[in-house]
Amino acid sequence: MSAVEDYVARIEETCGEEKGVIVTLKYDKKDEALAKIRNKAQLKKSLSGIIFEFVFRGISFRVFSSGKAIFKGINKEALHDILAALLL
Repeated sequence: MSAVEDYVARIEETCGEEKGVIVTLKYDKKDEALAKIRNKAQLKKSLSGIIFEFVFRGISFRVFSSGKAIFKGINKEALHDILAALLL
């Protein structure tokens, strides 16, 4: 099993003008996944410890303490590579 499959419950594409992808982390692994993301990605800003904005490999994304992450302007194939690197 890959790191992405270990930590990610669901990946959904968003509709609208600016395409994005919503990643839902597995509930029982979300704290571990969030710690790995914090260690590897650069934190741009944090809002009350609930919403975190990160940059990794030039891609900006938001992570919520609930275990959801929103990536904008990225396709699913590139997202899988980024998630694999973040969660390894």
